[in-house]
Amino acid sequence: MKKKMISVLLCAAMVSGLLAGCGGKSEDKGKDGKEKISMWVPALDDAVEENWTPLLEKFEKENNCEIDMEVLPWENYEEKWATGAASQDLPDIGYMYAEMFPTYIDSGAVADMSEYITDEDKEEYLYLDHGYMMDGQYGFPVVTGVPFVLYYNEDILNELGEQPPETWEDFKRICEKATKDTDGDGKIDQYGYAVGFNNGSMNMLYLLNAYFYSLLWQSGTDIYNDDLKSVKFNDEAGVEAAEFFLSLKPYMPENFMSLAAEDAFSTIFGQGKAAFGVTRSSSIQEGLFKESYPNLNWNYVTSLKNKDYGTFGATDCMTLSSQAENPELCMKLIKYITGSEFMTEYHKIASGAPLTKSEPYQGDEKMERIVTEDRDKYRPLQVGPCGSDILTNLASELQAMMEGKKDAKTAMDDAAEYGDAALEEYWADKE
Repeated sequence: MKKKMISVLLCAAMVSGLLAGCGGKSEDKGKDGKEKISMWVPALDDAVEENWTPLLEKFEKENNCEIDMEVLPWENYEEKWATGAASQDLPDIGYMYAEMFPTYIDSGAVADMSEYITDEDKEEYLYLDHGYMMDGQYGFPVVTGVPFVLYYNEDILNELGEQPPETWEDFKRICEKATKDTDGDGKIDQYGYAVGFNNGSMNMLYLLNAYFYSLLWQSGTDIYNDDLKSVKFNDEAGVEAAEFFLSLKPYMPENFMSLAAEDAFSTIFGQGKAAFGVTRSSSIQEGLFKESYPNLNWNYVTSLKNKDYGTFGATDCMTLSSQAENPELCMKLIKYITGSEFMTEYHKIASGAPLTKSEPYQGDEKMERIVTEDRDKYRPLQVGPCGSDILTNLASELQAMMEGKKDAKTAMDDAAEYGDAALEEYWADKE
């Protein structure tokens, strides 16, 4: 698989690079002999360089340094890092998402930031714990607070005499009542749950992001066991999550297996043909939906509850190179970028959740409870070895289950067998 090949290349490259003493580019001097900090970020918006540069100039002036920011396209972001590792040319600080971390942590390419985190930081930065993984503070959250949430059609629920669901039982009951033939032609034309279990143009992991991680965490389990040497998702709680998802199949569109997840939301839920749909939230959701779905009367539930709450909210982080020549200055820059002054201005241009207590919320009032009272109801992935491989296979096994090729327990056990074999091979190389 492509990501596995990248990870293998990266492991080899990083180990050789670290042995050779390679690291960040901070040994280069900027203009007038100023210290230079190199940074890689993806295209977070349509004009990141234009939007970030004026905000970074203040830091450069106050710290007598030069920031060399390179904005990379999403399409080959991981490949760029792998190539950089192979050529011993990685930045002092960079942007990573969860799936990237295990290889870099394992190779020693990124530093544990724990020694640079103060008690004041722990009080000020709201999502620091989301950057703690594999026994270290390897990430400093920079993008988060926009979880996948369960949207509901208020008109349909009102017509059914139902309140917004709180539990799995509530959700399934409403799905069943909502799935019906509304025009009397003998065909179902309104659905309980607008699911598309085809990834379409998206990565396979999108299916887990939207539909399954929430059920897994709500059932009280996780991806890995605590030692990261075996998977956990096929335990009793994980099978319960899979069985519950399978039980919702009668309330999904008939073509859900060929329907892309994003299309299910836009063409079924967005057009008022389903009681529920799932997609990533936004702090400016009211404006976005008003433009895309002007006749939709909607609201949302951040997370249902079974044994617990839980839904997927990606936490992308800034990282510190283990070979940065001036890690204190690099950490100061990371804290500045993720801090109130920088993000208050940036979020005026590109919407996002406040990362600190000091940053004001600037989004729609309707969406604010996601980052206030519901902030503990979403979480990032549990980061561990072979993650992309294991989770992509899990998504495939769930597709087989939904197609009727396997029952829930068999699908989860087969996914676990694959995952455990990958982890056994991974850990064997470390002994």
